[in-house]
Amino acid sequence: MRFEFATASRIIFGDGAINEAAPLAASLGRRALVVVGRDESRASSLIERLRASGVESSIFGIDGEPQVDTVVKGAQIARSQACDLVIGMGGGSVLDGGKAIAALVTNKSDIMDYLEVIGAGKPFAFPKTLCGYCPIAHR
Repeated sequence: MRFEFATASRIIFGDGAINEAAPLAASLGRRALVVVGRDESRASSLIERLRASGVESSIFGIDGEPQVDTVVKGAQIARSQACDLVIGMGGGSVLDGGKAIAALVTNKSDIMDYLEVIGAGKPFAFPKTLCGYCPIAHR
């Protein structure tokens, strides 16, 4: 089974999806923060493909549901590494964390300004994330 879901970001899922990641990433930027689950070695094939396509990368692991401090740390790393795109590779928690990190890279206010219910629920100053989020999900 293969499907693609396009909203403010893209989700590519299915056999061979990883083969599409590097060319897509290369069209979005030159340095990626690759958000993965607890086993960072699963991203080695993606990292190799990115490098071959001219995209440097840093890896950021998320262990379980992304917590506020984890998302803040990921955004800080993406900024300090001059990442211009975020790639989430994994399941729902990784993709959720990657989307939140990508949003915070360009929206630099305190995360509590943006969270609904427990925060102020303010809209993003840059609703279309400039870092170009490219999630890759695998079975």
